[in-house]
Amino acid sequence: MNKAIFLDRDGVLNHEMYDYICRVEDFEVLEYQIPPLKRFFDEGYLLVVITNQGGIALGRYTEEALAEMHEILFNKFEAQGAEIIHAYYCPHHPTVTGDCECRKPKSGMLLEAIAEYNIDPALSVMIGDKPRDVEAANGAGVKGILIEPDEQIVYENVKAVLDQA
Repeated sequence: MNKAIFLDRDGVLNHEMYDYICRVEDFEVLEYQIPPLKRFFDEGYLLVVITNQGGIALGRYTEEALAEMHEILFNKFEAQGAEIIHAYYCPHHPTVTGDCECRKPKSGMLLEAIAEYNIDPALSVMIGDKPRDVEAANGAGVKGILIEPDEQIVYENVKAVLDQA
């Protein structure tokens, strides 16, 4: 089985704007996150994005704009020798589409990734900047790590959580 570092997007991999990032030009990758995540990638961890994108359902931006943002993100990682294998996103918003199984704090996106990539939840972590990220992780049997928005990921802190497995 594989092991993974699951990552929330806004506030973890790109600058948190406290609103929807609707324009590609407003999407700012936090490049200081890449070196610690590259260390995990080099150790055989899959890097997987798990993100709510309710702005799609609200008509604030399109799936095409989201794809452009993710391409920028993937390219920044690849330029430094790391690979994000997939970005799972929930395009729903409860005020428009009602309840769904993929929107965090539910665990649908993590469970889908675990099944698709044969990931062992016990050997994996989810790093997020909101309690709902940790709740989604725990619901999938993955340890959750809560950081502040735009806080740098510290390799040793994540490794300590993984070593508790």
